[in-house]
Amino acid sequence: MYTEQNNIPRPEFPRPQFDRGEENFINLNGTWEYETDRGLSGEARDLCGDAPYSERITVPFCRESVLSGIGDTDFCEGAWYRRSFSLPEGWAESRTLLHIGACDYEARVWVNGTYIGKHFGGYVSFSFDITAALHAGENTVVIGVKDFVRSEDQPVGKQSQRYHSHGCSYTRTTGIWQTVWLERVPMDYIANTKYYPDIERGILRIEADIVGGEGMTLSAGAFYEGNAEGMDSVTVHGGHATLFIKLSNVHLWEVGCGRLYDLFLTLFADDEREAYTVQSYFGMRKFGIGKDEKGITRLFLNGKPYFQNGVLDQGYWPESLYTPPSDEAMVYDIKTAKRLGFNMIRKHLKVECARWYSHCDHIGMLVWQDMMNGGSSYSPLSIYVFSNLGLRIKDNRYRYFSRIDEAGRCHYYEELGQMIDLLYNTVSLALWVPFNEGWGQFDALKATEFIRKRDNTRPIDHASGWYDQGGGDIKSIHWYFRPYHHKQPPQEQRPICLTEYGGYNCAIPGHCWGEGAEFGYKKITDPAEFNRAFQKLMEEQILPAKE
Repeated sequence: MYTEQNNIPRPEFPRPQFDRGEENFINLNGTWEYETDRGLSGEARDLCGDAPYSERITVPFCRESVLSGIGDTDFCEGAWYRRSFSLPEGWAESRTLLHIGACDYEARVWVNGTYIGKHFGGYVSFSFDITAALHAGENTVVIGVKDFVRSEDQPVGKQSQRYHSHGCSYTRTTGIWQTVWLERVPMDYIANTKYYPDIERGILRIEADIVGGEGMTLSAGAFYEGNAEGMDSVTVHGGHATLFIKLSNVHLWEVGCGRLYDLFLTLFADDEREAYTVQSYFGMRKFGIGKDEKGITRLFLNGKPYFQNGVLDQGYWPESLYTPPSDEAMVYDIKTAKRLGFNMIRKHLKVECARWYSHCDHIGMLVWQDMMNGGSSYSPLSIYVFSNLGLRIKDNRYRYFSRIDEAGRCHYYEELGQMIDLLYNTVSLALWVPFNEGWGQFDALKATEFIRKRDNTRPIDHASGWYDQGGGDIKSIHWYFRPYHHKQPPQEQRPICLTEYGGYNCAIPGHCWGEGAEFGYKKITDPAEFNRAFQKLMEEQILPAKE
């Protein structure tokens, strides 16, 4: 069994908005035993640690990436991971949770040969209580992965469904691609929270779910730059508690000014049950839609019109694909967008790790969040040509949008709900995008209703770019190949948003993933000409449309 852990990659705490303390955290990133299982030919590997695995992989990087130590980009429908760990002294009297930041696509978990459970979905974090399967000394965890990227059932984002990356589809990701970690919690503990800021009344409402904890007290205290700003406490009943913190001073979170409150949640009792504290944070802000002084409908931030100018961020890295190579790389990326004059990032067809969103919260960068596209291969005739001819097609005609698989449509809502719940407390997240350019789009109006019931605090771009169904909160336009001249649609009451444009390309030698691999709608070889062309686009087409 391989147990050595030197130079752990991505060692930082993976969930900064819900921190139970460094002493309760063990990072399981690093070298794991690994076995490729193409075609799922071998249903089971040895679960107890006797038979050797043939490969080694560096978690949390996927097998296709260079940093994983494997770098095999061929199709792989299955894989097995195994490693051992020992618990620190004192953990045996508490619960132990196993967290997996993200694993594409289906993950099944065993601990010491005991089956723990499985999770469907390749983009959000999940956890299991593994306490009952643990014993003194060395323990073994095995994770079995299945990934059918060519199926119609699972969302794929920008992962290529062909053998090689092509156009704007990129190298696939198989298996674990975010941090794996252990967390110690008491027998009674705070499982999760939701925050509801009310900037008009200066109140934060907290909804907390508790495991056990009957009759215990949950208290919450808010601090801003070290100063106490408000607190509340309640008795826990039925596994739930609601608190209201009236703030002494309301410091609004704004773009470029990530004004955040520290929040401390403590669960305690007068009996012998263990008390502990969760450190978190929140921001006081409000997203919405309204009319400006000229009567034009706009996107609003904190009750005022705010023009959002962003980048389409696909979140791929040359050495590590889906996984940012380091925490510093994420910060550099976000701050570079800010330095270049952007105030928003549209996270395109991918969910990032919790630390990425936390950095946006602290830096003050707005986020638009896409849901990952799914379905089978798309017909250029039905998707691209029809949209550019201006033909409106109802998206309940599933064949046109490659969504004929009913199971895939049902599973879409499962992952959409997972994503919304995971990211709900993200301070910087300003808008949801359930569908992009008709890629697997279906029943977008129903998807909008689904999101609204789960989160009524953020606007929704129900069909980004092509097949508008007349719903959602904005009229979304993608415009690449012809000059853009704005014409206000008759009777349109939604804000008009040009949500994709440009796509100009200037390939720099030594900065491309292989010769001829660069992608763009207008390719320019000279950097000076690129700058002139982009400036002309902005000054003659985009800025005049802003008004």
